[in-house]
Amino acid sequence: MLHLDLHLRRGGFRRHVRIVEQARVVALAGPSGAGKTSVLHAIAGLVRPESGRIEIDGRVLYDSAAGIDVPTHRRRVGYVFQDARLFPHLDVRRNLLYGRHGGVQARFGFDAVVELLGIGHLLDRRTRHLSGGEAQRVAIGRALLSQPSILLFDEPLSALDPARRDELIPWLQRVRDEVRLPMLYVSHHPDEVRRLADVIHVLD
Repeated sequence: MLHLDLHLRRGGFRRHVRIVEQARVVALAGPSGAGKTSVLHAIAGLVRPESGRIEIDGRVLYDSAAGIDVPTHRRRVGYVFQDARLFPHLDVRRNLLYGRHGGVQARFGFDAVVELLGIGHLLDRRTRHLSGGEAQRVAIGRALLSQPSILLFDEPLSALDPARRDELIPWLQRVRDEVRLPMLYVSHHPDEVRRLADVIHVLD
């Protein structure tokens, strides 16, 4: 269950977003400036709503009426941005390990994530030598190794050319099908969200 009821304000921009959804993979679509990224930032704790409530699978991350505002580092949110935001001074292995949390009972282990995303042959490579699609697969792996309770994707394919976009979508579908986490996916490409999401909410 995803329950969002948010009043957002960024400068002169105001927006009320309410989504109550049982689907596991929810897409947010709409034009630039509609507030899609602001919704993701509110869930991750990167911006504070003016008021409202954020609840994911029964866990309340924010409730202005109840005085609940879980700190960002305790929200267990895996965030994949438009650009991979990898550390250029570290190789792929150390980029992945940087985000790792959890002990022996961790849901997502290092070797399993590497196999899931097909990045074993990249582990010793510097990030500047990765293609855009490879870099995004590493970014997804780093997000999974943080042991999240939800994955947020903010237009992860928007910086890729059409060929690389088509190359990465099957990997995103594999994560969707095998990881079984709630996912909120932002994009303005209708074909992309149709291939990945269970349900689409459009912000005007």
